[in-house]
Amino acid sequence: MNVSSPVHIVNRLRGSAADLTTYRPTRSDCPEPFSNRVFDINPDTGFFPAQPLKKLTDAFTLWEDALISAGHVLKLGEDKGDEARAKRASGEHWRQQLRAWPVLDATRLENKPCVLRRAHVVLTSLQHYYVHSLPSRPTGTSIVIPKPLSIPLLHVSSKLDMPPVLTFADTVLWNWEFINPELPISLSNMRFTNLFSGTDAERNFYALSVAAELKGAEMLPIFERFMNLSCVNERSVIAAVARDLERLVGIVNEVSDILQGARNNIDPHTFYWACRTWWNGSNASAPWVFEGAPPNASYELGGASAGQSSVMHALDVFLDVDHTLKQARQPPPSEENRRANTGFMERMRRYMPAEHRVYLTQLGKRSLREIVLRTPALQEPYNAAVDALKRFRDGHIRIGTLYIISQARSTPPASMGGAAAFRQDVDRSLGTGGNPVGMLLKAGRDATQRTKIAHDE
Repeated sequence: MNVSSPVHIVNRLRGSAADLTTYRPTRSDCPEPFSNRVFDINPDTGFFPAQPLKKLTDAFTLWEDALISAGHVLKLGEDKGDEARAKRASGEHWRQQLRAWPVLDATRLENKPCVLRRAHVVLTSLQHYYVHSLPSRPTGTSIVIPKPLSIPLLHVSSKLDMPPVLTFADTVLWNWEFINPELPISLSNMRFTNLFSGTDAERNFYALSVAAELKGAEMLPIFERFMNLSCVNERSVIAAVARDLERLVGIVNEVSDILQGARNNIDPHTFYWACRTWWNGSNASAPWVFEGAPPNASYELGGASAGQSSVMHALDVFLDVDHTLKQARQPPPSEENRRANTGFMERMRRYMPAEHRVYLTQLGKRSLREIVLRTPALQEPYNAAVDALKRFRDGHIRIGTLYIISQARSTPPASMGGAAAFRQDVDRSLGTGGNPVGMLLKAGRDATQRTKIAHDE
């Protein structure tokens, strides 16, 4: 996709969308304070929206109705279990109906972010249902996204400046509703509106992701206060930054505990075989082709990944973790670190809501690490925060090993047809964004470790 300048991205969305407060460049003669609200960040829930998206209306209920029925009639194409076999005919009928739809004019959608986001959720979910429910095909066979999906999805994605594929925002941030709208937002007062697999593992994975987002929201006021500091030379200011870094350690530790809680209610075998395939995007073995797309157009199509969570990216930016290996830090990167995709984190940003991408860019314009390097009193609390993030990534490696790497060597469930039902020529140890899990997670952990400031720096 063509990525415009950060300011233009959000201002374009704002053009006819009065409900979106957006970034305004500061004037040199009258600098404006850095405000999280400007970037569509809620003071209580952070990047997670405080209100759910409303369903589409009028002619677009065609899409909403199809999304509801999809969960009842579709199973993974590789699934050869009894239930999947019983649904094959109804699943093919669903796909035939979709191909026969009229191409709805997406320009008739109300030009508001909340409406466009809901359209993106519905259309990308329909797309993933369509693609991943298809019967298995020979390697290299293209999958054509039919016009009734491709044309409106490409329009909506262009308006939002997001890829035309399922993202973390579609599966977590925008995929919920209140159980009781009269009660405040909480995990116990929300339900997820779309579950591809219909399993508790998928539901609990989304719930864990929401819990991490809501806890991570507590970091964002710390970052905002830092961005608004006029001077970090005074003792009182240094003491305030140190206290915020100490608070940050506690928050990151709690996010780590939330991640490790996956073991309590997300079954690794079910997660791996029944859930994660639905989130995958296009790949070389089955490339997606958008019918009616402009000639030679190319799109980011990696699929949804927890690596697209803006809150962890914000923590990396605040602490100045160098995932690209551009900084000379110690210890030097290992050969495995160098073989890892050093552009992975930057690529994951492209799947985020535009406002959040702008926030990360603006947050990176002031370096905490540089200030810490010349302020000895901040080095210990800063290193403690880096250590907390490193422990999070140590735990992430253990979770990635349990839920993906180990499961890639396991036998598929008998309820899905067992080993004979699944292709053996597929690398199943990749993450949900199509990336090698073990190498990426270790590279992220090691980059975090190199962020610490040594006494001799």
